[in-house]
Amino acid sequence: MREAMFYEMEANQRVRCTLCPHFCKVAPGHRGACGVRINRDGTLYTLVADRVVSQEVDPIEKKPLFHFLPGSEAYSIATVGCNLRCLFCQNWEISQGPKGRAAEPVDFACPVTSDHSADWMAGSPVMPDTIVAEAKARRCASVAYTYTEPTIFFELALDSAKAAQAAGLKNVFVTNGFIASEPLRMIAPYLDAANIDLKAFRESFYKRVCGAPLQPILDAIRLYKQLGIWIEITTLVIPGRNDEEAELRDLARFIVSDLGEEVPWHISRFFPAYKMGNTPITPIETLRLAKRIGLEAGLRHVYLGNVFEEGVEDTDCPACHTVLIRRVGLRLVENRLQDGACPTCRRPLAGVWQ
Repeated sequence: MREAMFYEMEANQRVRCTLCPHFCKVAPGHRGACGVRINRDGTLYTLVADRVVSQEVDPIEKKPLFHFLPGSEAYSIATVGCNLRCLFCQNWEISQGPKGRAAEPVDFACPVTSDHSADWMAGSPVMPDTIVAEAKARRCASVAYTYTEPTIFFELALDSAKAAQAAGLKNVFVTNGFIASEPLRMIAPYLDAANIDLKAFRESFYKRVCGAPLQPILDAIRLYKQLGIWIEITTLVIPGRNDEEAELRDLARFIVSDLGEEVPWHISRFFPAYKMGNTPITPIETLRLAKRIGLEAGLRHVYLGNVFEEGVEDTDCPACHTVLIRRVGLRLVENRLQDGACPTCRRPLAGVWQ
């Protein structure tokens, strides 16, 4: 257990966490909304600064990042906890596991909890240097902070990112984008890329389905871009929730106008999970409509995910439409880029290629 970064002390031993836009006011013995930051006698501690529940080697395409070191491997780590509570979470056992239920009504969002060591100490002990050493040993080009939400294990991510950069590795966030500006600015010099979930483009969806407001996520996405971090956007399209044509058009226009036409948009197919087990699978026609909407809005690169169709993961040259990168099942099949450009017309392709 380690004292957390980004919090303010208040009266009566309460603290105000400033890591994410929940800005939880946490009383002694309570956790923040993430489930992994706890107030002990007026000091906020993180319980995941040195423990991970997952350490895997993944293709970078699985993040998904299609314009970032294609064909490379990413050493991927995660802790328990998350600052959202998405009803469709694929990794809910670890993202929601450390969150207790309120034992009594309270006047703020953070639940009462008792300190159960089995809950708090989930995972294996780890140090940033060992993460980096293992990534190097496994011949990975990057370290990815993923599976749950890297914002809530900020201290571990920051220390590991610094060590990874010093060792010549790149760093990747796979994130929901719910982070305050100060911590994002602090870690930005060590981040090379981020895939950011933009789960919908309606406030009602975010509040009802994810437990958070939308605007801070839009602000953070813009800031990621402004800080020079390569970003790609992912939207899981859920039937009856965020699949209306008007909403998809608004979302696509936001990417084009606020982020740029070269930012890739990954449109992913929903499969029933967690508390949305009775929601149907996304029809393939809906995904095709979303892709058409993205292209009509001016996006250069729109990809379909969780769909096993030829060509939906390929990267084309925006100028001459030559297929530059072919993928099947989130695996690189062919990369025809030459020095980051199309071999046919020599147009540079936006991304990070080395």
